[in-house]
Amino acid sequence: MTASLHPVVAEVTAQVAARSARTRAAYLDRIDAAAADGPQRQALDCANLAHGFAACSPESKLALRTTVKANAAIVSAYNDMLSAHQPLETYPNTLKDAVAATGGVAQFAGGVPAMCDGVTQGRAGMELSLFSRDVIAMATAVALSHDMFDGALLLGVCDKIVPGLLIGALSFGHLPAILVPAGPMTSGLPNSEKSRIRQLYAEGKVDRAALLDAESASYHGPGTCTFYGTANSNQMLMEIMGLHLPGASFVNPGTPLRHALTVAAGRRITEITALGSEYTPVGRMVDEKAVVNGVVGLLATGGSTNHTLHLVAIAAAAGIELSWDDFAALSAVVPTLSRVYPNGKADVNHFHAAGGMAYLIGQLLDAGLLHEDVRTVAGTGLSAYRQEPYLADGELRWRPGPAKSLDPAVLRPVAEPFQQDGGLRLLEGNLGRAVIKISAIAPEHQVVTAPARIFDGQADFLEAFRAGELNRDLVAVLRYQGPRANGMPELHKLTPALGVLQDRGHAVALVTDGRMSGASGKVPAAIHLTPEAAAGGPIGKLRDGDVVTVDGVTGRVHVDVDADVLAARPVTGAAPGAAEWAGTGRELFGAFRSSVGAADRGATVFAPTTVPVADHEDVGVRQEDVVAEQEEDQCVA
Repeated sequence: MTASLHPVVAEVTAQVAARSARTRAAYLDRIDAAAADGPQRQALDCANLAHGFAACSPESKLALRTTVKANAAIVSAYNDMLSAHQPLETYPNTLKDAVAATGGVAQFAGGVPAMCDGVTQGRAGMELSLFSRDVIAMATAVALSHDMFDGALLLGVCDKIVPGLLIGALSFGHLPAILVPAGPMTSGLPNSEKSRIRQLYAEGKVDRAALLDAESASYHGPGTCTFYGTANSNQMLMEIMGLHLPGASFVNPGTPLRHALTVAAGRRITEITALGSEYTPVGRMVDEKAVVNGVVGLLATGGSTNHTLHLVAIAAAAGIELSWDDFAALSAVVPTLSRVYPNGKADVNHFHAAGGMAYLIGQLLDAGLLHEDVRTVAGTGLSAYRQEPYLADGELRWRPGPAKSLDPAVLRPVAEPFQQDGGLRLLEGNLGRAVIKISAIAPEHQVVTAPARIFDGQADFLEAFRAGELNRDLVAVLRYQGPRANGMPELHKLTPALGVLQDRGHAVALVTDGRMSGASGKVPAAIHLTPEAAAGGPIGKLRDGDVVTVDGVTGRVHVDVDADVLAARPVTGAAPGAAEWAGTGRELFGAFRSSVGAADRGATVFAPTTVPVADHEDVGVRQEDVVAEQEEDQCVA
């Protein structure tokens, strides 16, 4: 039975609600006004409506001439290059048939871009990755902008794509929306072995052919990559926030159960439109309680650091102000219940087999760490997500999930967690604010104090590593990697080299205003540091040899330099100028660089660009100075 709500979860939720009262009320007023008069297509002129159903079948045209049949928009991020999205090719026809079986209509409303961070790691294209989230949100809004639809089926899985789809859907918050996933690929080469080969390659001990063999054996078929990175963290979040059907997250592609869940999503969307019996608008679903549930799930599973950006941006799209302080407060009381690579050796298929989301959600509900009284696409209440789907005589059914973990090395009860707190931690100090993924770091490596070596680009770091210049204790400082500087690329390409240095016995850490990855691993990394260098942040004042501390235990990121000395130092280095930040389409995103907000505000072009640091006197840069630098826009074209 669900326990009474944990007092810290209740307090954080209340604080989020109070902080968001004005913006949330304005958002709800807006979506209620949009829903007030029923399906909006009834207000279309005849020519508009005729355009909207011109290519439909006679039966669908008849249904859409009236307002008594639901019309579901299908918005898809399908492409052949992303293994996780390749299965989505056949989904639109499956969903159209499923909706038609309920008497409704489904139309493919639009496609959204979907880039693969795995392909672009270390390449110029990665500098568009974070910005692609907001492009996807805008593309989703365009797809839904025709006033033809009563609900949305959103097809996407990976990285920036799911947050972008949801942010776009929230701009049409009066419509219900169901996220329709494709599931993870079957298990291949173990992720730990893949990581070992990467480090050997970084040391020059194996050749490129051996590396490619290992990578190909790991990423080998349709479906999501099997480590617990951003893509699989997305799936966990959508389920724990009630936006997937129960148990839909981690069923492999191409299986009868996967197909049955896709069909069920199509049927369900018509039931939760305003024309159905259980109207469930997505803007009402994604409320303060659902957002807090998402943070709890992320912490309990040691999920992707990228969601300290994405969850903030998603919440803002629903009029809710979520802060990194909320993550920190919840992390203190939410235990880590799973160990999936890079937090452990298992992959997501193993997690699913051990009990998966049904067991995880049940444990968190029983401990009072989740809000049960939320609206979901499955109906009112999160208890429905204690269940797991199965097929009986070809029919989709649900049954209670496992009462016990089937593998305590991968998934544990709240009473016997892997650690008592969450997998993410907030760092603060005279360098600003950052986050660290502590769940993948061995205790002996969680605190590093060492001289800094300053780099303004990944290539410079890797060149120094290959030249043997980094064989010592060090804190690698990689600056001008924030959203205003160059789009905040992931820096996962640095992981093998940093891992080699740590394995050689050196105390090693990374400090950066960029991102690492959902696959952030064993080396302590203070990431998303804000204020960023391109906004005048203290990271731009660091010099080679400064002694820097990254303390994942007490939550500090600090340079041992007198405050007056640090304040007097000029910022050195510079973000790429317009001429440098060109090629691979980057020049088209110059406006994004100049308008994007800070990391702790979601790093989104839809949010204010100011950096809230009023309660943190040791940040080393005044708020008004940061804003002034942003207004002068000296660091971007």
